[in-house]
Amino acid sequence: MRNTGAVPTSSNPVPASLPWIERLVSVDTTSRDTNLPLIELLEEEMQRLGLTPERLPNDDGTKTNLVLTLPAADGSTGGGIVLSGHTDVVPVDGQEWSSDPFVPQIRNGRLYGRGTADMKSFIGVIMHRLPELAAAELSEPVHLAFSYDEEVGCLGGADLAAALGARPEPPRVCIVGEPSSMRVIAGHKSSNVVELVFRGRSAHSSLTPDGVNAIEYAARAVTAIRDLADSRCAHGPFDDNYLVPWTTAGVNVISGGIATNTVPELCTVTCDFRTIAGDDPAAVIDQITRQARELETQMRAEHPDASVEVNVVAQVPSLESSTGGPAYRLATQLGGTATTDKVTYGTEAGQFANAGIDAVVCGPGDIAQAHAADEYIELDQIAACEQFIDALLDRLTQTDG
Repeated sequence: MRNTGAVPTSSNPVPASLPWIERLVSVDTTSRDTNLPLIELLEEEMQRLGLTPERLPNDDGTKTNLVLTLPAADGSTGGGIVLSGHTDVVPVDGQEWSSDPFVPQIRNGRLYGRGTADMKSFIGVIMHRLPELAAAELSEPVHLAFSYDEEVGCLGGADLAAALGARPEPPRVCIVGEPSSMRVIAGHKSSNVVELVFRGRSAHSSLTPDGVNAIEYAARAVTAIRDLADSRCAHGPFDDNYLVPWTTAGVNVISGGIATNTVPELCTVTCDFRTIAGDDPAAVIDQITRQARELETQMRAEHPDASVEVNVVAQVPSLESSTGGPAYRLATQLGGTATTDKVTYGTEAGQFANAGIDAVVCGPGDIAQAHAADEYIELDQIAACEQFIDALLDRLTQTDG
């Protein structure tokens, strides 16, 4: 399905890993669908090389993580380095694309397509170099860890990190290849999704005292969440290493009501909040829950059957690794750009860190292009990632003397 469009300039030569990246982008792995076709593509190559990947499927088997351990030259599989990436992408629904999002195209030194930046280019570079990694006499193991459903709450990453962390000798470091423009990132915010379900009582809109308006009470919760966000913005805590140096919160989805002449019985509000390390996500959830209980009391004063349900839909822990730690040192030694910057988006790196594996983020592409229409990655970024993986291979195959 390759369509390279404009001829790359001399300053943007076609990366050697481009065929693999194009193959991966051409497989639609939108999170609402299965990722099995892409997993089968990866497995086929691994098995062709005589390797034995392991699946870690979800409960119904429609999606799966994939783990491959390349042993050290002495046969050992303990310790070592994890290279981690997610296989799913966000939807393209409602977006205006200049070309088919699942038919990658090169235009003006950029590769366009859904997942080019987030994050199939990283996986493609690894797969391009897999034959060399598989044949090499490695000084320590390399673990490839490819997950499902990162885009809907790092669901696969939780099991993946836990499985690797539970090994008798867990990997010592993890590099998560999320788009960071090849900067080495040691910190990111947590990501939390909370759903509030307001159940009131329906009635004809001419008889409002007979009903309990779920939307009106949900609106009060929306205002309370905005007040929470405004308070964090004004009073902190703060961490100036972030572009947005405070905890953010917002209501991004709301649904309720069936007709203009009916008091709504049901309204659902979903909020997203992202905490810096100095702000405890549990404390934010407690604050939201207390407000929900107050609103529930007010609703039950109108009718005893009214209720408010609080559901924590997804939580991804923050990352707070040390810039003096082994993962950060390794990534910078391999050519990643050293920085004290932290990023506002969540990644699976926090899950690996929580599993006892020192982790950083370092991958090709810019997060500003991720999720957008006409998502793209600069070819120079792919080349930089290729150099990074090549440096890892060189490091792991150096012999003394």
